[in-house]
Amino acid sequence: MSWHVAPITLDNLDDLPKRCRRCVFWELSETLGEQAVDFGSVELEKEAWVSEILLEWGSCGRIVHVNGTPAGYVIYAPPSAVPRSAEMPTGPVSADAVLLTTMQIMPEFAGEGLGRMLAQAVVRDLTRRGVKAIEAFGDARPGTEPGCVIPVDFLRSVGFKTVRPHPRTPRLRMELRSAMTWKEDVEAALEQLLGSITIPMQGAAPVEHRVPAGS
Repeated sequence: MSWHVAPITLDNLDDLPKRCRRCVFWELSETLGEQAVDFGSVELEKEAWVSEILLEWGSCGRIVHVNGTPAGYVIYAPPSAVPRSAEMPTGPVSADAVLLTTMQIMPEFAGEGLGRMLAQAVVRDLTRRGVKAIEAFGDARPGTEPGCVIPVDFLRSVGFKTVRPHPRTPRLRMELRSAMTWKEDVEAALEQLLGSITIPMQGAAPVEHRVPAGS
């Protein structure tokens, strides 16, 4: 099985499942979402939302292909760009966090670890961008079909912790500072190690050579 993870762009937006491509649950408030459905403009609204986020904030999702076939995707954005988050009973999202809105794996690719792979891709991207935490609203109902809200059990399995309990839609959080600190500690240790290396010279006393950091 060969797989490829790529950022979501306007060029591959149509690779999302049709139901998700036409869903604006997170992208619009409840009222505006209902209006978009009535006017038949949900796909245009979804495209406009992705375009605006890409221009003003940057990458906002990942899509994974398996053997060239779209197999799953994940979308995330600043909470200020996600109107529905303000209407959730366990909102608002913390000001220092990015909101993981939704994640879907196609049923035929379930159990292959693609959800965990997408979660790791999100963590890597946001850690590089200096984000402190990721938050998500979870679906706590057992045995429900995949929908716009990510199952709580999955979020907990990849490292999220509950910060606002709720019988149906708790809010969960994953801290990224520890990951950033670990990365910084490793880089500092490598720089210190490479900063001073003693190289024995044949027939002469050892000479200390300074190796520039990053060599």
